[in-house]
Parts: sequence; structure tokens; C-alpha cells
Amino acid sequence: MPRSIAHWYVARVQYQTAGKIRNFIETNGAECYIALQEERQVLPGILFIRTDYDRALSLSEACGNKITYLRDSATGKFQIIPDKEMADFRFLQDFADKTITLPHPEKLQGGERVRIIKGEFAGIEGEIYRIRGHKRVVVRLGELGAVAMEYVARECLERVG
Repeated sequence: MPRSIAHWYVARVQYQTAGKIRNFIETNGAECYIALQEERQVLPGILFIRTDYDRALSLSEACGNKITYLRDSATGKFQIIPDKEMADFRFLQDFADKTITLPHPEKLQGGERVRIIKGEFAGIEGEIYRIRGHKRVVVRLGELGAVAMEYVARECLERVG
């Protein structure tokens, strides 16, 4: 994988430094996202940084606050969140009125992959699970977290691969 291509990297930062680090990162030309709900961090201590590998390393060194990139347990390389997954998660987290944040997505297993094809969330991809008595579309960010939407009618969904 070329090192100059921008990806979403997952970074762990110290408690209450996320805002300061986000400002530093954005001032230095990279994109940064903090998952917030009612002005509280949904994934405490986690930032998502979209940049290339070399810049990710240099931001970590120049920041003045500790930034540790999470690694993929199988490869040992920095964990990368695919652009589509990140976009869907961000959209739901930032704009959907009724979502449920699920901090332990590793407990969800066997969901059917679907894409929403109708309505305001058309294009969002996720998995179907029964949560709190209702079938919901869940969008994951790897094993870090997930967001579940309110009920989506079956006729608004199509199976994905």
C-alpha cells in the first residue's frame, strides 16, 4: 500500500486533549474527526485522522501531546477505517436524530450486510441486528464502536454481497 495515500487512521489520545490535538492536526493540513453526541465524546480518547502515513507519523512527533495510533491485530500495521465506512458512521453520528451508540461491536455477530436504498439515509451500508426488540441497521468502525439507526423498513433495504 503506497504511503502517500490518505487514509482514516485511528488514534488514541490522553483524556481531555482531543480538542487541542484536533485543532493542531487541522491547522497542519490533515482532517480530524471526534465522534460526539450531545457534546460528549462517544469514543473517549479516540480521534480519527485522515492523512497519509508519513504525515501521521510527523503529526504525532510534532504535536506536543501523546498520539498513539491503534494497530491492526492481524497485521501489526496502523488500523485503517475505509472511507465509505467512516463517511456512513460520521453521517449517522452527526445528522441522524435517533441513533444508539454501541461501544462493543465485537459482541454483534452474524448480521446480514445491507444497503439502504430509499429515504434520507439512502446509500448507507451496514448490518441488520435485533437491538432493544427492533431490527436496526448498524454501521461499525471496525471493533472500536458502532452506531445503530432507528427502525428501517425492509422495503428500504437491499442485500449487499
